[in-house]
Amino acid sequence: MSDTVISIEGLGKKYRLGVIGTGRLSQDLTQWWAKIRGKEDPFKSVEQENFKPTQFGDFWALKDICFNVKRGEVLGIIGKNGAGKSTLLKILSRVTSPTTGIIKAKGRIASLLEVGTGFHPELTGRENIYLNGAILGMTKAEIRGKIDEIISFSGVEKHIDTPVKRYSSGMYVRLAFAVAAHLEPEILIVDEVLAVGDAEFQKKCLGKLGQVSKEGRTILFVSHNMGAVQALCNRAILLQDGNLTMDGPTNATISTYSEIAYNQSKAVWIYEPEKAVIGKYGVRIKAVRVLDQFHQVCNILNDNDPFYIEIEFQTNQHGNQLTSNIQLFSESGILILSSGNWPSTTLGVDKFSNVNLNVGTYRSRVKIPKYFLNEGGYYINALINREAATSIAFIEEAVSFTIVDSGNMRKEYTDYIGGVVRPKFEWNTELLETN
Repeated sequence: MSDTVISIEGLGKKYRLGVIGTGRLSQDLTQWWAKIRGKEDPFKSVEQENFKPTQFGDFWALKDICFNVKRGEVLGIIGKNGAGKSTLLKILSRVTSPTTGIIKAKGRIASLLEVGTGFHPELTGRENIYLNGAILGMTKAEIRGKIDEIISFSGVEKHIDTPVKRYSSGMYVRLAFAVAAHLEPEILIVDEVLAVGDAEFQKKCLGKLGQVSKEGRTILFVSHNMGAVQALCNRAILLQDGNLTMDGPTNATISTYSEIAYNQSKAVWIYEPEKAVIGKYGVRIKAVRVLDQFHQVCNILNDNDPFYIEIEFQTNQHGNQLTSNIQLFSESGILILSSGNWPSTTLGVDKFSNVNLNVGTYRSRVKIPKYFLNEGGYYINALINREAATSIAFIEEAVSFTIVDSGNMRKEYTDYIGGVVRPKFEWNTELLETN
């Protein structure tokens, strides 16, 4: 017997762009009659007089998708927003039907696509477990036998007899995931469930999904959390604009995705002479660059390699004591650190720090050690300060870059390593006594 449990051939899904119908048959007929006579739309509002939709016609959310999934495989599905990931899962879950193609699936499918799907807001958490379990195909006896385990896993024991309309979105997804995870389907479809729960719940979810896969069940896992995908999946597919761009080992697929997803990251900022304004004291920042360990301009960097931030600046006056500075931010806007070539904070000696500079162009370069930053996106503000305190030249969000997880630090882990920084520290354990 074949180990393939999902087979997809030539799958496509087409939607119509623009407004389709008014919602009333009589108005649709009136609009149609006006159109064939060359008349204006009688129901067009005042706001629409000067507004013309730029796009009509067909839109293919998925185009000619082909792949197979084997029994017990955990398949990661990654891609930018709008790539077609959720559409693919909705078709597999039979929420919507495909326009073209063939889908073959063996076994019961349970899906967790939307937070709280199938929940009734007026029912309690306990009652919704029975309701949602029944919708997913569980018998009343199955639910009764697992309800204590489901409640314990969800972590909402104190609120289980409270109507779910009073739950937070995090409590919703915890309970919904708990029900789906205990369904014991042959195929489990999970769409971005880990985006809502807290760190403790995310770890619990990953552990449960890993346990489910070891039991021989198949998981389709969609997430923007590359750490979770890498920890859970041995294989991943990449969707881009409705097309299947790559199907292969998780690390290789994530690497390709990072190059695509962050291709707008700017590893170099260079001033435009026609727009440039010389700063105070005749100082101008000429360029800011992100360099890899080989001193090549790069915006996709591995966490296990050092890299450099470079600032090139020019001074047109003698006698200024100038320092180069950076402010490092996470992509969510959190200030991680500030650093400059101030004499009291640099390792070694920077001969141009805290001295009177002559007229000329200078280049400062700071080394960021390997294993310092966690995976994710970052950006840099570049500054030139006078006498280490007064900012006289400033470029906001000068450059941006992405750290990609090499996986070297997670060989002994099964879950995502959280935090903004992730350095390797020196540890030492001693034997104090024997029992």
